[in-house]
Formats: sequence, structure tokens, C-alpha cells
Amino acid sequence: MDFEKRIKDLLDARKDKQEYRQLSLQSYPIDLTSNDYLGLSKSAWIKNKVSESYQKSFQRNGATGSRLLSGNSQYIESLEAKIADFHHGESSLIFNSGFDANLGLISTICRGENDVIIYDELVHASIHQGIKLSGVTGVLFQHNNVADLEMILKQNAHANCFVVIESFYSMDGDKAPLKDIVALKQKYQFELIVDEAHALGIFGQQGRGLCNEAGIESDCLARIYTFGKAMGTHGAAIVGSKILTEYLINFCKPFIYSTALSSHNLWSVEHSYKFILKNDIQLVKLNNIIEYFKYIFEHQKWVELIGVGPVFGLKIGDAKSTREMAKRLNEHGFDIRPIVYPTVARGSERLRICLHSYNTKDEIDMLFKVLKEMHL
Repeated sequence: MDFEKRIKDLLDARKDKQEYRQLSLQSYPIDLTSNDYLGLSKSAWIKNKVSESYQKSFQRNGATGSRLLSGNSQYIESLEAKIADFHHGESSLIFNSGFDANLGLISTICRGENDVIIYDELVHASIHQGIKLSGVTGVLFQHNNVADLEMILKQNAHANCFVVIESFYSMDGDKAPLKDIVALKQKYQFELIVDEAHALGIFGQQGRGLCNEAGIESDCLARIYTFGKAMGTHGAAIVGSKILTEYLINFCKPFIYSTALSSHNLWSVEHSYKFILKNDIQLVKLNNIIEYFKYIFEHQKWVELIGVGPVFGLKIGDAKSTREMAKRLNEHGFDIRPIVYPTVARGSERLRICLHSYNTKDEIDMLFKVLKEMHL
């Protein structure tokens, strides 16, 4: 086998379709692409608090092992208890990333011969990978379509059903109909898993997420809260029952066999939570710029926009045009990235716009001015 030729052919095919990915060190002054919605990655207050913790409590740079070996500590268990309390859950378990948490949770709890995973067609790649690793049947339902979900639940009434959704979808920028989905539990037996990655910090009471906003926290088997978005740091936590945590500690391979997060990372998580608990100024700024963006858009009917904010999508429809438009916006100082297949379906290629508390009205005005000049 000529392995290098095989992978070169695959790469060349992707280039031909304008779907080739590559890393870049290029940066642009106007951030409309990162997930740092509240600007917490730049927070001087969090930086100083983490430094204080580092000075007072430093023991080692790395965790030195998995949680079941040398990586556990009283501090991380205390932090998990605080996270569970914040999110009104019995227990929480910290993972190294949201990807690890989703993949580990779904591949571990769904493993029975009669199990079926029913998932929204737009869920994150980590959920798809978890379904594949679980080895059980996966059935998708149309995005946010409760009627389609109910039909599939009816068809699988004999099975142990797990419904897996996101509360806020980061590519379409829309919310799941959480209350309507939970209402189906009165007629059908299923367990609900909700990924709150892009909702933490910006929705719900003091940033507790959309499950909190909808009042359905207790209706979920598990909720996944990722720290790499609005929290401005890294890692994730699965919030659920104590017995779920015990089960994951015993059977979840991404947890069992991964080196634990460093103390510095954990301090960042703790102080990010403290920030959103005590301060709402960044969220107020974010909501103000979202409303201004929507107001300006109302006068720009020549472009198709999806999303409710802080994530929006300008639909273009093909990879080549999307990449070209992104490049032209980059030349004007806007950090906007093209989103193409396989991240989104072919024909739904778009420019993804993420708003932040530090974006300004002048930047929004300039963006729409440039777009209009491009005759979008």
C-alpha cells in the first residue's frame, strides 16, 4: 500500500472542492470569530485572582496523573461540588474538554442491546463520535423539530431511548425548544442529555444556561457545561446525579485514562464562575451589542441571516464564495471565518459571526458597510 499517495489523494480532493483546512497564525484586529463571548479570557480580575491562588497554593505545575492515580485533590473535588451547586445538580465531574465530556458520557452510558440514541441532526461532532463508540443504534431527528422527535420516540417505544441535544447551537445560533422536548417525557420514557457548551455564562439566571432559563434542570439525566466558550478558559463538567458520577468514574475511559487538568486551569475555572456570579456588566454589554446588531440588520434586507445571538450566520451557499468573502472581510480587519462542509452541510456554507462584550457599534456599522459594498 502506498499510504502517502492515499492520503495525498484525499487532501487533493478536499482542495479541489474548496474544503481544505489549514492552520493559520494570521490575526485581525476586530474579533468576530472567537467563542470568548464575555471577554473573560482577557479579564485582568480573573488573571489576578488566579495569580493570587497560584502564590498561595502552588504545589506542582501538572496534575502528574489521572484522577484515579495521582491527579486527584481536595481542591478539585471542592470545585466540582461548587459547580454542581451552581447548576442545581447533585454532583459534577470535571473533564479535560467538552469533546471528552460528550464522547465519554455518551459512549459510556449508552451500551445496552436495547438502547437507542435519538439526536438532533445538528449536534456537535463529539456527540456523533460518542454515538459511534457506544455501538448502539443512533437515529437523528430534524433540527429542533419536536414533531419529528415524537414520531421517532413512537417508533422506538420498545427501546431504552436517550435523547441528545444542544441547548444553543453554535453554527445556526438558535435555541432548542427545551420545554416542548421535556413535555414529551409525560408520554414517552426517555433520558435527556443536554450540551450547554455555548449557553453557559450568557443565558439563564447569572449565566446558568438555557436549562436553567427553561426550568428543566431536574428533567435531565446529564448536562454538559464547557469552560472554553464564554468562561474563557478550558475543560468541562458533566452535571447529574451522584450515582451517574460514580458510574463515570468507574467506566468512562476518557476520564479514567486522562491526566487531570492542572491546578492553574482549575483556578481559572473557579474564578470565571465567581466572576459571572458577582458581575453582570460583561453580559449587559454583550446583550446591548446583540440588540444593536439586530437593529442594523433590520435595515439590510439584502442578506440572509440566521441566529438569535451572540452567534449569527450569513448564508452564502457554496464553499468558494464563502472563502472569498471571508478573505475580503479579513482584508478590512474583521476576523471572520468561512464555515464550509463538512462542518456544515453542503449548500449551507456561511460566514459565522460571533459577537462579544468588547465589540463596538462602530465595528458593527463598518461590517455592514463593507458587506453592502461587496453586494452580498
